[in-house]
Amino acid sequence: MMHIDEILEYLPHRYPFLLVDRVTEVESGVSAKGYKNISFNEPFFTGHFPNNPIMPGVLIIEAMAQLSGVLGFVTVGRKPADGLIQYLAGSSKVRFKRPVFPGDRLDMESEFVSAKRGIWRFNCRALVDGEVVCVAEILTAEREV
Repeated sequence: MMHIDEILEYLPHRYPFLLVDRVTEVESGVSAKGYKNISFNEPFFTGHFPNNPIMPGVLIIEAMAQLSGVLGFVTVGRKPADGLIQYLAGSSKVRFKRPVFPGDRLDMESEFVSAKRGIWRFNCRALVDGEVVCVAEILTAEREV
C-alpha cells in the first residue's frame, strides 16, 4: 500500500491535479489498484456543472492514467526524481457507464498489457461502490527529462 507521501515520489502531479489519494495494491509488471476520494470541494465542481456537480470524464481518464503511471514507474524501478517521466499518450476503447458525484470514492484498477519502445499500454477501469463507471485502454509515453 502507498500513502500520499510515497505516491508523491512516483507522480510529478500536485494540487489541484493529483488524482490518486491512495494506492492499495501494486504488483510490478502486473497491476495496480488505488482510489480518489471525490469531495464537493474539488475545484472542477464550480463549473461542471452548477446545481448538478459531476466529475468530468477526462479527469476520470487522467486519474486512471496517473495510477497507470505509478505502475509503470514501479515496474521499471524508477521515479521522476531519477529523470524519467510518463506522459498520457492516448486513450481508446473509452466507455462511461455512469456519472461520478461528490462524496463518491473512485476506485481504480490498472492492468499492465505491454511496453514497446517507451510506449506503455494498460487496461483500466474505474468503479464506485463496485459499479463500473468507466473503462479505457490507456497509453503512456516514457521520456527521460
